[in-house]
Amino acid sequence: MNKAESKYYNTACLMDEALILLLEEKEFDYITIKEVCLKAGVNRSTFYLHYESMNDLLDESLAYVFSQFTSRYDKMSFNKKELSTCPLEELFLITPQYVIPYLQFIKDNAKAFMTSLSKPNVFGVKKSFDVIYQEIFSTILERFRVPEKERKYLLIFYISGMHAIIIEWLKGGCKEEMEYIADLLVRYTMKIK
Repeated sequence: MNKAESKYYNTACLMDEALILLLEEKEFDYITIKEVCLKAGVNRSTFYLHYESMNDLLDESLAYVFSQFTSRYDKMSFNKKELSTCPLEELFLITPQYVIPYLQFIKDNAKAFMTSLSKPNVFGVKKSFDVIYQEIFSTILERFRVPEKERKYLLIFYISGMHAIIIEWLKGGCKEEMEYIADLLVRYTMKIK
């Protein structure tokens, strides 16, 4: 990456982060370019070098957050074929291997996480969930012969419970060890029978 590309990237990151911080304070439709620039410490003209509209910035910011999240899993060996072939007694809906990076990301981005729960449409939560569902959860639920029409309800049940625990952990300042919370999530998300 040359110096110009690096400067462009750094400025884009500043604006992405500024928008995410502003989303914690107010609705997207009420955030102005001026506010983003002020929060990012850049000139308004710099904004227009990067984006045509606030929607362009939003799209990039969501991609930025999602890439930060998925980068935590890049080093893991996730194999959809393994989910399809491993013995059922070794198949779990969630494991510490996948939960701990998730918890670390949430801890590092607590305000953005809480904002995403209160503003799921802005953060594209459903789209991200749909990708994860297709890649991981649907295969596991199919293996356990959970009827297709029940799968989304079962996952909503588990994910809502998981988020309730995580929210409580965040409200308490993340005092408990991450491994402890991961263990709770794994134990409470019992193996499907």
